[in-house]
Amino acid sequence: MTAPFTHLDDEGRLRMVDVSEKETTRRRAEASCVVRSVIDVFALEETAQGLDPVFAARLAGIQAAKRTSQLIPLCHPINLTDVEVDITAREGGLVVHATVVTVNRTGVEMEALTACAFAAMSLVDVLTSFDPTAHVDELVLDRKSGGKSDDWGRLVAPEASPET
Repeated sequence: MTAPFTHLDDEGRLRMVDVSEKETTRRRAEASCVVRSVIDVFALEETAQGLDPVFAARLAGIQAAKRTSQLIPLCHPINLTDVEVDITAREGGLVVHATVVTVNRTGVEMEALTACAFAAMSLVDVLTSFDPTAHVDELVLDRKSGGKSDDWGRLVAPEASPET
C-alpha cells in the first residue's frame, strides 16, 4: 500500500503540509554525504595561507540548515536548537555529517540534508581548483527521531559503504 503524497491538496495542487495538529516533540535528524577528491583538504588547511576550507564548509552547512525553508519551497520555517556539521577524512575524499535538532511539530530531515549538501558544495568549490573531478556523492538521510514515526535509521551509513 502506498501512502498518500502529503504535499498535494484534494485537487492535486502543491501545498505546504498542515502540521498544526501534530504534537510538539524533540526531533533530530542526521544526514551524510561523501566528497570525492584526490586532494587532502586537511593538508590544504595547513599549507594555504589564510585558507581554512573545513571551517568555511562547516559554516556553510550551518547557515544553509538555518535557511532551508527559503531553499526548498514546501519546507516549514522552523527554529533549530542545534546544528552540527562534521567533516572527516576518508580514502578518496571526505565524509560530511550533519546533525540537526529542534523541538517542533515537524522534523528536520531536510535541514540535515541541506546542511550536508551546502557544506559539501563549499568543499568542492575549493577543491576543484586543485582537482577538477572533485564532486559530491551519496547524499542520504541516515537517522531521524521524534514525531509520529519516531526512530528510523539506515542499515548502512556512507562511512561503511564500499568505495566506488
